[in-house]
Amino acid sequence: MEFRDLKAQYDKWKNEIDSAIQKVINTTTFIGGKEVNTLEQRLAEYVGVKNCISCANGTEAMTLLMMAWDIKEGDAVFVPDFTFFSSGEIVSFRGATPIFVDVDKYTFNIDTIKLEKAIKKVIDEDKLTPRVIIPVDLFGLPADHIEVERIAKKYNLKVLEDAAQGFGGSINGRKACNFGDAATTSFFPAKPLGCFGDGGAIFTNDDKLAELLNSLKVHGKGVNKYDNVRIGVNSRLDAIQASVLNVKLTAFIEHELEDVNRVYRLYNEKLEGIVEIPVIPEGYVSSFAQYTIKLKNKEERDGLQVNLKEKGIPCMAYYTKPMHRQSAFSEYEYDNNDFEMTNKLCETVLSLPMHPYLFEADVNKVVTEIKNYLLMKAR
Repeated sequence: MEFRDLKAQYDKWKNEIDSAIQKVINTTTFIGGKEVNTLEQRLAEYVGVKNCISCANGTEAMTLLMMAWDIKEGDAVFVPDFTFFSSGEIVSFRGATPIFVDVDKYTFNIDTIKLEKAIKKVIDEDKLTPRVIIPVDLFGLPADHIEVERIAKKYNLKVLEDAAQGFGGSINGRKACNFGDAATTSFFPAKPLGCFGDGGAIFTNDDKLAELLNSLKVHGKGVNKYDNVRIGVNSRLDAIQASVLNVKLTAFIEHELEDVNRVYRLYNEKLEGIVEIPVIPEGYVSSFAQYTIKLKNKEERDGLQVNLKEKGIPCMAYYTKPMHRQSAFSEYEYDNNDFEMTNKLCETVLSLPMHPYLFEADVNKVVTEIKNYLLMKAR
């Protein structure tokens, strides 16, 4: 059993993927070209925005936005405390200060009540300038973007939707990557839409921002790459990865999003009342980058994780150390008491095998082993 079965996906779409890669090799257009342009157009259309700017990976997608918005020392950027390191890393990389915010106990996404309190605190202290909110679509579930956008408008802040895990999710039909002033996603292989290496993309309806980003990602180019009008970086999605993504996007649209939600319903049906199962608010759709349950405490979580792995069932604990306790952020002062929910989640969550190619028999095996373990512990 695989945690996320990329081999099963490849086996199903092998002919199309192999043909797409060979086509790029035959043309020898490895950087840019038709495959990249086609992918950007298709992604923009799927998400429902005017512009998609592909780049080297999800982290650089966010970094490029920090550059475009001139985020710098003295600026405050608000980031959920329970997320992958890069969401805060890109803030410090620009010399700005990440302000970590606790998350909601049910959705694992940024707590909007605590977010507004954190913004007010920064304003009252008058040491930093609030600039950006980065809501993360954790585990495939969109954050509460409607409320985040309301708060951002109230305090005149930019919003960067970090949809690295969220591509394909939606709120009342509005797709992830279509919220905030701009959004980013990652095409890391294990993501809902993943390539065969690294890749990322930025989405925005702002044409001027898109023009700036297209310059920044290619050494600050002007009319061409030898006309350099600003300091930029080298962050391009190569044509082979784009060719793979064009095939996988078709698969994602045709069946994968629907199939992964079928697996989610199977898990929920069989695990309800046994452990705390994922909560998907009304009107929301998750793309389930992970299916994550909650156990009673760290001992129970860690014990179950060991037991499942001994039975040949891969599982992962995301994330065992909160952002505010990462050594890289030790120069900042955070009150551990401000992160009650994040601290608890770090000790109690466990992600189970989850992907569109998971059979019901596999789900039954996982559920049976969870039940057996918890029953044994209860004796």
